[in-house]
Amino acid sequence: MNTRLSIIIILFFASSTILYGQSSEKIRWISFNQLNDSLQVSPKKVFVNFYADWCVYCKEMERTTFKNDEVIKELNGNYYAVKMNIETDEEIIFGNQTFINKRIKKVNPVHEIALLLASRKGKPFSLPAYLVFDENFVARSRYFQFLDAPALLKILQ
Repeated sequence: MNTRLSIIIILFFASSTILYGQSSEKIRWISFNQLNDSLQVSPKKVFVNFYADWCVYCKEMERTTFKNDEVIKELNGNYYAVKMNIETDEEIIFGNQTFINKRIKKVNPVHEIALLLASRKGKPFSLPAYLVFDENFVARSRYFQFLDAPALLKILQ
């Protein structure tokens, strides 16, 4: 009976992975500090994922979109994928400049690099925030909404 139950459990988890297009492969996220070095060695397109632990849409994208096989393959193959919690107190050195979270002890402590790259004129900073840069780190597009796998793939390809 134990063997039979084990087989049923294994089949259940295997089929759920197939049904949702998810694999054990993961996006190879890097930090801004790592990105700085990587761009100097080998220029490549960049995808930036700004998130916060309290962001419902960010969590949903992590659970679904960023587990999609095609999204993983596209990001890992053609982009440096940067993931950053906007509330971090980490000092970031990027492009010969140092960025800090000047609001760390205040409500909504958004890091200054997130504010610099993902702010919109006349609108408060909001999440989710996704940015796409070309090989020269020139911003090509910015998105402030939930993106399912097909929508993100259309942007990335």
